[in-house]
Amino acid sequence: MLTVKRKRVELANGVVGLVSDTHGLVREEALAALRGCDLIIHAGDIGKSEVVGAFKSIAPVIAIRGNNDREPWAQSLSDVVDLRVNGVKLYVIHDVHDLRMNPAKANVGAVISGHSHKPVVMRRDGVLFINPGSAGPRRFKLPVAVAKLIITGDKVQARIMKLRI
Repeated sequence: MLTVKRKRVELANGVVGLVSDTHGLVREEALAALRGCDLIIHAGDIGKSEVVGAFKSIAPVIAIRGNNDREPWAQSLSDVVDLRVNGVKLYVIHDVHDLRMNPAKANVGAVISGHSHKPVVMRRDGVLFINPGSAGPRRFKLPVAVAKLIITGDKVQARIMKLRI
């Protein structure tokens, strides 16, 4: 059974940094790309508690547990976060294939996930789906990346930022 945490956040500028699959590696390029964000969401496979601390040096962090986050430090993390940011509903889950609800029917503005290491921004049934990719060790020939989510009123947009490493 997935543990779900519900949270509300109000942000001055509505800029949310998205990161996933760091697997214990904090890249300076990822930190630099997310500077200026009001909030950072880590979509799992963090790897070490120090990773969350590094991103907290930039902005508050909301993090979920990924399938590889099984050490004692990760036990306090939820599997899913059901979040409202400036009134927009965001749903954060590590593996989008574990999604067991219809986000469009639940009025979700964006689903944020990780797991695949493949950066993706796509809209389906009016819902934005974002996977920031992996900011950790390179997997296959996939890019190392993070993303930014911009919330303006009730609209959400996202962009992938490939890191030069």
